[in-house]
Amino acid sequence: MDILSNDISSAKGTFRVFRLVNSQGCEAALSSLGAGITAIRVPDARGRIDDVVLGYARPADYLYDSACAGKTPGRYANRIARGRFSIGRDEYQLAINNPPNALHGGNDGFHNVIWGAEPHDGGVRFTYHAADGEEGYPGAMDVAVDYVWNDDNELTISYEATADRPTIVNLTNHAYFNLAGEGSGSCLGQRLRLNCHRWLPADVTDIPLGSIEPVEGTPMDFLQAKALGRDIGADFSNMRTGKGYNHFFFVDGWNGDGRLRLVAVLDDDESRRRLSVYSTQCGAMLYTGNWLADNLPVGKSGRRYADHDGVAIECQGAPDAPNHPSLPCQMLMPGETYRHVIKYAFSINC
Repeated sequence: MDILSNDISSAKGTFRVFRLVNSQGCEAALSSLGAGITAIRVPDARGRIDDVVLGYARPADYLYDSACAGKTPGRYANRIARGRFSIGRDEYQLAINNPPNALHGGNDGFHNVIWGAEPHDGGVRFTYHAADGEEGYPGAMDVAVDYVWNDDNELTISYEATADRPTIVNLTNHAYFNLAGEGSGSCLGQRLRLNCHRWLPADVTDIPLGSIEPVEGTPMDFLQAKALGRDIGADFSNMRTGKGYNHFFFVDGWNGDGRLRLVAVLDDDESRRRLSVYSTQCGAMLYTGNWLADNLPVGKSGRRYADHDGVAIECQGAPDAPNHPSLPCQMLMPGETYRHVIKYAFSINC
């Protein structure tokens, strides 16, 4: 494995971009700005290598991008209602950066800071120390995100976090995928299968309503592979107001045992590229890039992205879980270690 790096200047200081190149000449590119993925280059059925991750022409443009493209949001990925939560008798107020809610840890969340970065075990380790009270969250927190890219075109992401006070944490990766290539246009013709029999209904601001429902008989049913766009215009839940999928699904068989489970399989029939997503997390947020046309920087192919040009499958804990005791707990106590893994495995669908 070749690990190449260079330094980039930004308004927040200098960050590093790494290229992990395997024996096939395929690569994953990573950035210490947001501990994120900036490119994944893999072959199609004819051997042509394309970049299948949306991103920007200039590395510094990842700072404060509204799409959080490829990065590690935190300390709490997804939404917290009205930015409020309690731990015991203590109440906390976060910044409202997605009115009326808090989103992805705040404006200066983990995705908009420069992490420490070093080659580690054939990949790259990113580290960050979040101060007590940073973005309104209690407790100092130390976080590590390890990326490993192998000769089978698998990118494994391992998360660890510890804190010195009771706090909450929810970490994920926010890459947008288009298996036809990042500059190829809409991904809505690509087919998705989810190993998820249940989903989490939400209000028009994407906050859970409190119930967990079966997917069968609804546009949320991806138990059999279907095109991402087949039901995207359905008059259901908040699909119309949200312009598509931005919904949380529970992974079948999850019980908190830390075992990797197959969450999703995404296929592109033309290139025959396949992405299989595995995770130890309880669920995944499916987001069909409904607002990608919203003033993002110029993309890597020299044009701005349109809505639905990529899909994010964000393996994570449930949105607003600190305010819903019925949802899997996202609390982290002193002496405990938060550990989760996501794996993106690329192959050819024969």
